[in-house]
Amino acid sequence: MSSVAAIVEYGFREAVRRKMFAVVLVLTVLFLFLFWLANHFVFAQLDQITPPADVHVDTRTFAGAFLTGLAMFATLFLGVVLAVFLTLGVVGGDAERGLLQPLVVRPVGRATLLLARFAGAAGVCSLYVLAVYFASMLITGLTGHWWPGNVVGPGVELALGVIIVVALSLLGSVVLTSTANGIAIFMLFGAGLVAGLLGSIGHALNSHAVKSASTVTSYALPFEGLYQDALRLITQDTTGLTAFVLQLGPFGGGYVHGWTIRVWAVVYLVLALAAAIGAFSRRNL
Repeated sequence: MSSVAAIVEYGFREAVRRKMFAVVLVLTVLFLFLFWLANHFVFAQLDQITPPADVHVDTRTFAGAFLTGLAMFATLFLGVVLAVFLTLGVVGGDAERGLLQPLVVRPVGRATLLLARFAGAAGVCSLYVLAVYFASMLITGLTGHWWPGNVVGPGVELALGVIIVVALSLLGSVVLTSTANGIAIFMLFGAGLVAGLLGSIGHALNSHAVKSASTVTSYALPFEGLYQDALRLITQDTTGLTAFVLQLGPFGGGYVHGWTIRVWAVVYLVLALAAAIGAFSRRNL
């Protein structure tokens, strides 16, 4: 256990030395300030929004759910940025600098090294995502007096989604250079979000092909499916026309949801870690 703790501490010190935490902290403070500003003006002018007489939409619920969904997107993005910063060069970068060779022989093996780096990065990223999620939720709740239907569940799913990205980034670091790995992870993240947006469009247009493609992508990249389920949870108590309008998206409706995607996400995480360990065991350092 002492060797695992030393590896985790090394990862933290390396992140501090490269000023990764400083960059993420600045981005987070900027986001939360802009998010508070948006909430302030939206809810201050909410009484000026007057839907047509025959359209019964709860404007406060719509605004709160939309802003919370937007905050969840930003939280997921910032969490992925932190995950990539912490893991993009765990194997490839350290191997090029000659830092891995002494460790994987003595005193720890390759699997222990990789799992220790995963535990450190996953712990930091999950705590960060939960902190930003609850901070943004408090901003909306205290400013606009609107709270999501499920308070804890969406944050947990966002954290699990970012942990999956950590595992994928570790796998990429085994077979790719640091730069190539960073690009690949961000492209996968973008592809997942685009697929989710297309799913919203497909449901609005009732296009079976688009809906099927979006669902397949959400299971191939389950951090997107978890994000969709988190969106569904924040509006699970909303009904009527307000719920229908929110489901049109992009920040108020989720079409891949439930325990199926949650269980699959855990299985996917285990498979990604197993693949990373297997690839690392065969890599020539």
